Amino acid sequence: MAAAQPLWQPSREAVQGASLTAFMRMVNERHGLDVRDYEQLWRWSVDRREAFWQSLWAFAGIIAARESERIALHADRMPGARWFPEARLNFAENLLRRQDDAVALVFRGEDKVESRVSFAELYAEVSRLAQALESAGVRPGDRVAAYMPNIPGTIIAMLAAASRGAVFSSCSPDFGVQGVLDRFGQIEPKILIAADGCFYGGNTIDVMPRIAQIAARLPTLTRVVIVPYTCERPDLSAVPHALDVHEFMAPFEARTIEFAQLPFDHPLYVLYSSGTTGVPKCIVHGAGGTLLQHMKEHMLHVDLKPGDRLFYYTTCGWMMWNWLASGLASGATLLLYDGSPFHPGPQVLFDYAEDEAMTVMGVSAKYLDAVAKQGLAPRRTHRLAALETILSTGSPLVPESFDYVYREVKRDVRLCSMSGGTDLISCFVLGNPLLPVWRGEIQCRGLGMAVAVYDEQGKALPGGKGELVCTRAFPSMPIGFWNDPDGSKYRGAYFDKYPGVWCHGDWCELTEHGGMVIYGRSDAVLNPGGVRIGTAEIYRQVELLDEVVESLAIGQQWDNDVRVLLFVRLRPGASLDEALANKIRQQIRRNTSPRHVPARIVAVADIPRTKSGKIVELAVRDVVHGRPVKNIEALANPEALDLYRDLADLRR
Repeated sequence: MAAAQPLWQPSREAVQGASLTAFMRMVNERHGLDVRDYEQLWRWSVDRREAFWQSLWAFAGIIAARESERIALHADRMPGARWFPEARLNFAENLLRRQDDAVALVFRGEDKVESRVSFAELYAEVSRLAQALESAGVRPGDRVAAYMPNIPGTIIAMLAAASRGAVFSSCSPDFGVQGVLDRFGQIEPKILIAADGCFYGGNTIDVMPRIAQIAARLPTLTRVVIVPYTCERPDLSAVPHALDVHEFMAPFEARTIEFAQLPFDHPLYVLYSSGTTGVPKCIVHGAGGTLLQHMKEHMLHVDLKPGDRLFYYTTCGWMMWNWLASGLASGATLLLYDGSPFHPGPQVLFDYAEDEAMTVMGVSAKYLDAVAKQGLAPRRTHRLAALETILSTGSPLVPESFDYVYREVKRDVRLCSMSGGTDLISCFVLGNPLLPVWRGEIQCRGLGMAVAVYDEQGKALPGGKGELVCTRAFPSMPIGFWNDPDGSKYRGAYFDKYPGVWCHGDWCELTEHGGMVIYGRSDAVLNPGGVRIGTAEIYRQVELLDEVVESLAIGQQWDNDVRVLLFVRLRPGASLDEALANKIRQQIRRNTSPRHVPARIVAVADIPRTKSGKIVELAVRDVVHGRPVKNIEALANPEALDLYRDLADLRR
């Protein structure tokens, strides 16, 4: 049942001062419209996509040269549309427009390292590294790979590569050797930039032995650039083609950067699918589409402005790092953090928020659930007056996490759940500074994104649960997959289910408020007795119980049907006796339906997850059914899969 009142509403002053309001005013003036609310603006943005993206281009002040005003070629093709075909730009130039002495980057590496970089210093460092890359033979289209933690050096490396027109791709140091090779080995990089180590949970992790193995098995490398982070002078002797970054940049003084002017869809990033069902897909994103989409989301949906202080807890192996980096284009200060979000204590990110007057705080849904279970109450312990917006993504944000934020974090804050992914390097549904926040709901569909919900037959559903789709092309669609010359892998990933329509793979429902609820991945949807159940519906109920830390549900083929299995990780001291099992079943039955009640409940010591923290239901489903998991290197804790093999309780 829907809540009677929203949890948060924008003030009149906030609405009047929002960039989205200014954009709406500009659209009305330019196009002779009378758009008065967000629903009307969204409808116009998907019905008149070319006019919308052109208006956004002007509003965002994109730095580019255009030979004509043409906005799109084949706009009705999906895939196949081309945006701003006569435009030439440089991604890094748009992110480096500020060159003053204000702080561009603030960094904390747990409690070990702190640093600050001004916009002027950032520009100077990018200039020097770009010259070093050029001297090393890096040309437009060459790949620069980074095996790096989320430190200022990674931002500098990306901008330097992009300024030259190189294609940047990153993995975080929690990837093992094979996981890195599965990714970088496909794209054949010319340069590898790597930090000597990282910090996590108070420990110093030396990755130099891994770097030596990785470099030895990437035959296209001409140079390995080592960034000292945990050690002032790391030993490079075992790494082929290695040079300290300071030596690499030493011959070059900062000067005006000669930004390579390249087509709108020139490749900027290679990102990777999770890889839990095989070798990761290499998803290629273009510079213009990434820039335009990120500026839209930052300026209009987050209401990010110069002087704001933007934080997202992420590694360099997750697309939210790329999304965070683009905040520079809006003139915001980026707050970077690397390491455990719970070291030296569970309050560490809120300490950071208070100390640095964080205005936008981005975390995962699982993080909010974890600090809620630990009883953290930042509203009582921290001064968070500057905090205006909390962003959440990674998995569905359950209604109880909304309650927690407004009860224990801050009452006057805009809580924006977001959902999209690596595939589009952005969001389909996300927050909105003009709309109220309703319990358990993502606020709105993104501007220019023709998001709908389809049934199995490909018909749009005005209400009810179905597949999240996008029915019209948008600029941040991948320009392709690496090593997919005929585009068959790309088309197969998104367009097989509904030809000409992007099927994203989320099980979701539109709400009466114009927002959305996502119930989990549609390929992990449970189907007992032919009734489709989103796993998030079960997790929400189970994880309300104090005894349960987290859970994972799958469907098991059984007796010519599917039965629901529930695995639970319990808090220390709790045990899965019959009383707790019955409590779990009653909780699920009372708040969902009898179909949601698991046939078997099993306690496990750990739940497997990807490097970005997402639980991997499909991998567990394969293990339970005796099928091989194709790429365990994609997992942060692959050893956890052994806990699910040959369980006697699942054979009866």
